[in-house]
Amino acid sequence: MTTSTYSTGSLVTARGRDWVVLPQSADDMLVLRPLGGADDDIAAVFPAFEDVKHAEFEAPVPSDLGDAQAAGLLRSALRIGFRAGAGPFRSLAGIAVEPRAYQLVPLLMALRQKTVRLLISDDVGIGKTVEAGLIASELLAQGEASGLAVLCSPALAEQWQEELRGKFGIDAELVLASTVSRLERGLDLGQSLFDKYPNVIVSTDFIKSTRHRDDFVRHCPDLVIVDEAHTCVAADENTSTLNQLRYELLKRVAADENRHLLLVTATPHSGKESAFRNLLALVKPELAHASLDSRAGRELLAQHFVQRKRADVREYLTKEDGLSDDRLAEKTAFPSDRFFKDETYKLSPEYRALLDDAIAYAGERVEAAGAQGKREARIAWWSAIALLRSLVSSPRAAAQTLRTRSAAAAATTAAEADKLSAHVTQDSTENDTMEGQDVAPGAETGLVSEAGARLAELADRAKALEGPTGDLKLKALLRHLKALVADGYNPIVFCRYIPTADYVAAHLEGKLGKKTVVKSVTGTLSPQQRLGRIEELATEAGDDPAARRVLIATDCLSEGVNLQHYFDAVVHYDLAWNPTRHDQREGRVDRYGQKRDEVRVITLYGNDNGIDGKVLEVLIKKHRQIRKDLGISVSVPDEMSSGVTDAIVEWLLMRGQQPEQEGLFGLDALETLDTKAAQLEADWNSAAERETTSRSKFAQRAIHPEEVAREVAAIRDTLGDAGEIHSFVRHSLHALGAVQREVNDGTGDFTSDVSGTPAGLRDALASVAGGEAVERGRPIPFRTTSAVARGEAALVRTDPVVGALAGHVLNTALDTEADGSRPARRCGVITTTAVAVRTTLLLVRYRFHLTLPSRSGEKQLVAEDARLVAFEGAPRNALWLPQQTALDVARAEAAENTDPHFGERTMTRILTQLDATKPHLEEYGEELAAELLDAHRRVRTASGEIIRGLRVSVQKPADILGAYVYLPYAPAGTTEPAMTTGETA
Repeated sequence: MTTSTYSTGSLVTARGRDWVVLPQSADDMLVLRPLGGADDDIAAVFPAFEDVKHAEFEAPVPSDLGDAQAAGLLRSALRIGFRAGAGPFRSLAGIAVEPRAYQLVPLLMALRQKTVRLLISDDVGIGKTVEAGLIASELLAQGEASGLAVLCSPALAEQWQEELRGKFGIDAELVLASTVSRLERGLDLGQSLFDKYPNVIVSTDFIKSTRHRDDFVRHCPDLVIVDEAHTCVAADENTSTLNQLRYELLKRVAADENRHLLLVTATPHSGKESAFRNLLALVKPELAHASLDSRAGRELLAQHFVQRKRADVREYLTKEDGLSDDRLAEKTAFPSDRFFKDETYKLSPEYRALLDDAIAYAGERVEAAGAQGKREARIAWWSAIALLRSLVSSPRAAAQTLRTRSAAAAATTAAEADKLSAHVTQDSTENDTMEGQDVAPGAETGLVSEAGARLAELADRAKALEGPTGDLKLKALLRHLKALVADGYNPIVFCRYIPTADYVAAHLEGKLGKKTVVKSVTGTLSPQQRLGRIEELATEAGDDPAARRVLIATDCLSEGVNLQHYFDAVVHYDLAWNPTRHDQREGRVDRYGQKRDEVRVITLYGNDNGIDGKVLEVLIKKHRQIRKDLGISVSVPDEMSSGVTDAIVEWLLMRGQQPEQEGLFGLDALETLDTKAAQLEADWNSAAERETTSRSKFAQRAIHPEEVAREVAAIRDTLGDAGEIHSFVRHSLHALGAVQREVNDGTGDFTSDVSGTPAGLRDALASVAGGEAVERGRPIPFRTTSAVARGEAALVRTDPVVGALAGHVLNTALDTEADGSRPARRCGVITTTAVAVRTTLLLVRYRFHLTLPSRSGEKQLVAEDARLVAFEGAPRNALWLPQQTALDVARAEAAENTDPHFGERTMTRILTQLDATKPHLEEYGEELAAELLDAHRRVRTASGEIIRGLRVSVQKPADILGAYVYLPYAPAGTTEPAMTTGETA
């Protein structure tokens, strides 16, 4: 495309800056992107009304000489600033996260499918959200998708919104039960919500309405991500109604063969083969009945299923993965292990008496109700469980339960009683959200008229036991928290019920030291308020190394929320009756980005309350052992764990009505429980064996590590690697006057006080690092990991702080009149031992025209790349050197200072002859274009239809951003090195 005067890819000057002309331009309107800028900065300019002219890239000024580091710093600053890379991964240059090498595997799998259908089932904490986000941003950038819908629980909606916006630059509207009315008021007549908002995050609550569900199916975007996908399939007729609704919805969404679908879950099996098969059928219908024992079945599955545990990716791209060397090896700092410690407590005599009386009462009610009918029996049963669980939790939860009417009391049938109470008294993992499950259940049934007075009396006794004197469980917690805080840990204490969390938080306030901040988060807060409360806790604790953070939470935070930046220990104050819930709690802090190598886990249990000991022995410890043996968690089906806990309650109630014999649980009385426990263990071991077999059988083999290594090398070659970024930040900050201090923990982390740097840099950093860090001298922590907390900077090219620093270095290098220190310069004459003859290094910027066919038609793009090229001798008779030699020269150090006047004369001679290098630079540009074309084809090998339309060409001429002359060092008394053929003095 050409306008009357400007061609695509050419440079123009307008509005006081240089721009690249994009293919969308017309004769009367130019669509422009700032030179080196991002798509977000694209602007439309009308030449008839604004001053637009051709931009000629100015040659370097020979008197503006830099030191030996000038070339490397300018190249790094330029590459960091690229937001429109030319490689096959269109989005990687522009996103604000640097993916781990193993996270590229699902992306490579996706790009080999014409319609992307994947089940991503990597282990907890590996980064499934990032993997799904990478695929989404790439499909949107390539035009393969025009819109996105994320289906998730309402508790995680805001987190998904923040992840998509902050890391991938995707603005998505929240479609929640609380926002639907407001969003619909802004619609035109007949317009769908999903036509107005192309990118949406849809709450699972939203689809409960048939009208909304049907509208979603009719206008569903062409890319759908389903979080916690295991909650969206039906295993059998006993599956919850909401699961059935979601499953029916997803079947309708997946029925469109052209719709991209990403299913994300760490637990695709959940102990049920039928549920796993239903998940697979959503991505590929043939997988519902394919024989996964056959080679053909496994090969089909491998195209659509990726599942890895931490051990698989902790060290990746090594010789053990089949590579020839460890040059590209990447280590991911997951915590090495969880340190478990089970701590017991005994009930006080008063609490013991209360529990005994409550058990006796509950047993009487269950026995009496059994004679009244099945409905009454189930109501009494659920009331008994609610009473016992709340009593074991805390005196405050017990008092509230004793004074609250049971939800089951409103039931008209036994089945309805089960449906109304199961979710608040048991710990099912099949519920899609923790919302409402932390409310203390009721125990008053209304079945017996005189029961109210007895319940009230028990409630008053429970209330009187509040505090560490009557409640020895609270006293034990206080002791263990003091020890954790003294050891430098920041723990989360998980409670089952809201009253317990509030009670614990109130009694811990001021008891853990002046520098310990205690906050609580429960289901009484909205999901957004919960995250705000956590940020409030972190802010209040501040940066004082002696400050500690203690969070008291219910299971509203046990799934999906990332807490590893602020907390590093977990205390289970209340035992969950499903061990998977414990794993979910621990997974909030035991994940990528956790600074501790070992996460501490303390489990409090009562050794004389008749419940905790058996739950711990039969369920929790068995789950831990399997996880330790396999390296992953194996879910136990809810009905299996419920069978054991029901047996515990049943025999506890029976014993409560008889004189104690050999303790609360006599051996005879436990016969049924032991039978059920043995059956559970057998079934669990069988599930663990199946999981081991399937992990081996279905190991990710669709993408070989060699293929990943090749793409990682290409990405690092274009955008820079971690070592280059680390060196750039350290050298640039030092040159600009920042005060740096080592953390000295072996990680390479450091802090930097930037308050004394030039005003231009401080202004650039203020918007991304905060005014307090910039103006008041609060050191900015720089971390070698990309998973950082708020207020920290990651040493990766996409971090906002690194980007602001690179922008300042680049702008001051191009502006010879800039105030303050200028670390990078466009010229330099360096005397060094690294060369034997005079060698000239050129930093060259190339622009490429790409034609990328997609389902929405051809997409015309202009992308940029920066390369170092080097030659020996004079430009007119240049001996061009290999690429690796040019990189080595750029790292050369000066052996002695070069006289500035001599350097300027040398630089002037080189610059006046640079036109002679154009033929080689153009030829090299053609080679790069051919390499790019091959790279784009390589990552899309599965779709010949798309490959045939790819085209790549180079824009001429290339821009020479910098020129640096390296002179051989000749020590005093030695003969000057000879000049190469054609070289002039």
